[in-house]
Amino acid sequence: MAGYKWRPVSDPEPSMSLTALDRQKLRQRCSVVLPGFRTPSPAEEFRLLADWCQANDIVHDIYGEGPLIEDFERRIAELTGKAAAAFMPSGVMAQLIAVRIWTERAGLTRFGLHPTSHLIGHEREAYQALFQLHGAVVGDRLRPMTAADLEAHAEPLACLIAELPIREAGGQLPDWDQLEALKALARSRNIPLHMDGARLWECRAFYGRTYAEIAEGFASVYVSVYKGLGGIAGAVLAGDADFIAEARLWRRRMGGTLVHQSPMIASVAMRLDARLAQLDACYARTLSLAEALSGVPGLEVNPATPHTNMLHLYLAAPAETVLDRRDAIAERDGVWLIGGARPAEVPGWCVTEIYVGDTLVEQDNERVVAWLGELAG
Repeated sequence: MAGYKWRPVSDPEPSMSLTALDRQKLRQRCSVVLPGFRTPSPAEEFRLLADWCQANDIVHDIYGEGPLIEDFERRIAELTGKAAAAFMPSGVMAQLIAVRIWTERAGLTRFGLHPTSHLIGHEREAYQALFQLHGAVVGDRLRPMTAADLEAHAEPLACLIAELPIREAGGQLPDWDQLEALKALARSRNIPLHMDGARLWECRAFYGRTYAEIAEGFASVYVSVYKGLGGIAGAVLAGDADFIAEARLWRRRMGGTLVHQSPMIASVAMRLDARLAQLDACYARTLSLAEALSGVPGLEVNPATPHTNMLHLYLAAPAETVLDRRDAIAERDGVWLIGGARPAEVPGWCVTEIYVGDTLVEQDNERVVAWLGELAG
């Protein structure tokens, strides 16, 4: 549409009503925060960490070496079916390192990525600013990348980044045959596939396969340890042994080999198994919610049948109107319904994202549908 500029759903529309600080304080006063998992306060998190570390005789790593971090890296490597893995302080660093390694190996500055890739929308094209690399857009922003999209791109590529799931399209995934076809075509063209698996953990319930089966055929995999898993911060990059050895070198060059990474590691290690075990219930709850919302006037769910425990809601009202309604409900009922909202492609509509975690699992559809229907007016 002429004049429309895509912006990530997670970037909220600026407010002309309450200030950002006012809204932050209002959210903190709410007894129920609907999206995501419960987030402990800093004091609560640090007490949990202290108790877990004492119970498990945890000692600090020293510049990335030590039992805690090495055991955790092995666990992620096993889960993703890769030979090795390295912890990174941020996903931005993990993705940049992967792209840098694949382009350097290929002797080619061009790599492929989805039009809504985090490397473009959230990471401000750091690959170009820092490494002078060229990101070639492959596919359609409204759906996951497919083999047909790669087939239509004739230029050589040093690697191809496939995001599973596509966050900015409501958490959509290619079906299994489509994913396997993309892997096969990339392999036939000798293009290493890199997975932007920030939310890989949420994919297993849809595919009904192990994480290693999903990641098979990808030469490298990035996963987040705070999205979905609830760690303080950080990411893990997984791949073959030579790739990870290079990644560790680039991590040091980029200032990511911190003296102690144990706080970030411990915060995810202590809840990893429990959180992964919750995701099936979260996905089932998402399906139930989407079905319940299907008849609400002025509200559309994308995708209509969710692929992960994430969905996007399109609302027949301007973004600021929806945020004002959210604030009013928060003041009245003590419940925080959504994070941000942005204008949709259709004038007068907006879009917001809901990630279904333990809070929504415990809420019944009748109340949730009533609240979200009120947002839609």
